[in-house]
Amino acid sequence: MSAQLDLIRAVASFKPHQLIRKPQGAIFRIEEGWACQYALLPDGRRQIVSLYLPGDICDPRWMIGSDPSEVLTLTGIKASLLSNRLAEGDDAEKREFWRALSLLEKRQQRWLLTLGRRSASERVAYLFLEIHERMRRAGFAYGQQCAFNLTQTEIADLTGLTSVHVNRTIQGMRARGQIALEGRWLRIPDTDLLRQVAALRRDDLVE
Repeated sequence: MSAQLDLIRAVASFKPHQLIRKPQGAIFRIEEGWACQYALLPDGRRQIVSLYLPGDICDPRWMIGSDPSEVLTLTGIKASLLSNRLAEGDDAEKREFWRALSLLEKRQQRWLLTLGRRSASERVAYLFLEIHERMRRAGFAYGQQCAFNLTQTEIADLTGLTSVHVNRTIQGMRARGQIALEGRWLRIPDTDLLRQVAALRRDDLVE
């Protein structure tokens, strides 16, 4: 038991743009920083398929024997090492693991809808709303604003758009007062307005 507790207390650090591989006998929970998983086409075009923010287990599928795909850090990362026996731990640990796995599946289902049916402005608005809500739940949002650590190229790789299209879309949203994006900070002046832009119903969840 003490060895397992020591493992849970351990913290690993990673530099920006570093590949993270599944550690032996453990998985990671991100405490600070952003990371992603991506897929490449033969010509080098990239699609980001999972985005990991503070509080996320990265990647919960590693624990159930899924192909241990590499994770790329987008910023510097601090991560707690969690025993890969987490799913067999006490009730609180089990709930954390299964909630992380369920949220990952739900996010990817929502992004499938977003990529398949939403317009460029709807996709970008949805991304802003999702990130703000996830940062808020993790305790890293401050009222209407939160850190935003994605470049326009990374936004393009998430939304399936070109960087030029992303730039044009963001400039239009800024001009209409739908978002404020300066440096590494995102502010959403009117969440209800941005939800309309993202084609979300009143009861649609974004997390």
